[in-house]
Amino acid sequence: MSLEPFRHSEPLTLGVELELQLVSTHDYDLAPYADDMLRLMEKIPLPGSVVPEMTSSMIEISTGVCHSASEVLGQLTPIRDALVKSADKLNIAIVGGGTHPFQQWHEQRIYDRPRFRKLSELYGYLSKQFTIFGQHVHIGCPDANAALLMLHRMSRYIPHFIALSASSPYVQGQDTAFDSARLNSVFAFPLSGRAPFALTWDEFADYYGKMTRTGVVRSMKDFYWDIRPKPEFGTIEIRVFDTPLTIERATALAAFVQTLGAWFLEDQPFMPSDDDYLVYTYNRFQACRFGLDAVYVDPATGEHMALREHILQTLHRVDPHARRLGAGNALQMLRDSVNSNHNDARWLRELQAREQLLGEVVRRGAGRFRGQPA
Repeated sequence: MSLEPFRHSEPLTLGVELELQLVSTHDYDLAPYADDMLRLMEKIPLPGSVVPEMTSSMIEISTGVCHSASEVLGQLTPIRDALVKSADKLNIAIVGGGTHPFQQWHEQRIYDRPRFRKLSELYGYLSKQFTIFGQHVHIGCPDANAALLMLHRMSRYIPHFIALSASSPYVQGQDTAFDSARLNSVFAFPLSGRAPFALTWDEFADYYGKMTRTGVVRSMKDFYWDIRPKPEFGTIEIRVFDTPLTIERATALAAFVQTLGAWFLEDQPFMPSDDDYLVYTYNRFQACRFGLDAVYVDPATGEHMALREHILQTLHRVDPHARRLGAGNALQMLRDSVNSNHNDARWLRELQAREQLLGEVVRRGAGRFRGQPA
């Protein structure tokens, strides 16, 4: 099966997807209400889309093509408001976060769709353990070769994305000691991890052809890479973010991606190499485990430094692009988070320490998603 051509898209345009939790307002455990939510939501004219996900206690929302962070927030807001209103009718709630703190994977139901059934047959219990919740950000690229160059440049900032979005410290009722435990479930899949180092579309097409000839891969959807090309959209898709607790933070993360993309395209700040990936897995683990307290190893110099310091240096470096794109306020939210050493994982842990009840943590998380103050 040949690789489809890389479609044209407007450079630096954004698309954002959020996987969200459906929870009962009785005990705040996951609740299998995806069909009911989809039925209510299809009656409401909205930008973007609302679709089912792997298990029936999940739902995915997405924007259309956006040109700015303010446009992302402008699309996510009415979708969020409609979701909350529909959930209220069903006596359920919508929650962000990368994992549900105490759901039991074996109780989940695979959503009845041919692709999901096929994945369940292939991956067994891993499919139900994939009841995890991420944010995906698409960014438009001028052409196929530029997309691969942006993908490998963006890979240096995977730890930054993980630490800033981390919101999954709890799994099966336990504190995992990870800020982002969600990604441990992704890493279990055989085609996860990093994309192969190819800087031309011809090289990538050759790799794709070899993989499809093995019969292991049938389409780009079979790759669960941290970042993957999406030729049908003319984008690359970044997949390591936990779903944040608020749409405002989701917007800020998308703004960071767009600003980095502008820096890459306009300044060409460095040329990636395959050796960048020597420290990739270590950096990614550090960010998952320790969040903003992680150690970051600079792929170019080998220097060890605090990840929070590298995030602040990066935000300073891209600030002119952020201002030009109208993303200054969004990136200031991230800067404030780093300066206060406070991501969503920290908020969840602090709330649990006070309340001593994970159900109350979920209830308060639902309030955050509605737009209530922290």
